[in-house]
Amino acid sequence: MTSASNPATDLELTPFPDHTQLPESDGTFVKNFQEHPQSILITDSIQPILQKRHLDGQYCIGQDSGIYWRMTDPPEKGAEAPDWFYVPNVPPLLDGQTRRSYVLWREFIAPLIALEFVSGDGSEERDKTPWTGKFWIYEQVIHPAFYGIYEVKKASVEVYHLIDGQYQLLAVNERGHYPIDPLGVELGIWSGVYQNIELPWLRWWDLQGNLLLTGEERAEQERQRAEIERQRADRLAEQLRSLGFEPEA
Repeated sequence: MTSASNPATDLELTPFPDHTQLPESDGTFVKNFQEHPQSILITDSIQPILQKRHLDGQYCIGQDSGIYWRMTDPPEKGAEAPDWFYVPNVPPLLDGQTRRSYVLWREFIAPLIALEFVSGDGSEERDKTPWTGKFWIYEQVIHPAFYGIYEVKKASVEVYHLIDGQYQLLAVNERGHYPIDPLGVELGIWSGVYQNIELPWLRWWDLQGNLLLTGEERAEQERQRAEIERQRADRLAEQLRSLGFEPEA
């Protein structure tokens, strides 16, 4: 399986490095202990939606992974690393190898949505300085259709939609969520406990306002449903015995 390249330009692209030839990290630490659980939470809960949308399995999710958008020295200076992003209609593996990064000059397909988790004051994620500001790079070069800025300290998220080449801040719906119509989901803040931490987490809902559950939450929901059914069956058996009937009979 190969990347979504244009055969007509393969010869022209040959001198440019691919994901195996570029650094997969700029050497910086993850900012805090909340970032990885947050990424896992939104990945886990949206997987059933993506699997239904991509029956052929052609999509990828990046978590704190580089998106290369220009050649620089050193190379990692030409990449942005969203905390979470989703790209439709691309293979999850390239030539049987796990992706080390997402290289725009090899792929050509922009992410549908990129999310940044703020660890500072949010100025970095809103920086519109040409060629260096995150906001500018996403808007003018990488072009994810939706760009979200999540601030756990403020229990807030804002989502921008790329319209005519510029990001426009979306309005929330009546539930305080941002509809991501191409995915058929909403994005918002959920206050609760996940991985033993109580925080205002970033989460998905369907367009009817139902929270998209993680695999663990779905399993717990099924366990509770089975327990309710068992209790109902026990009560019925008890009633039958009180009337002189043996339930097994």
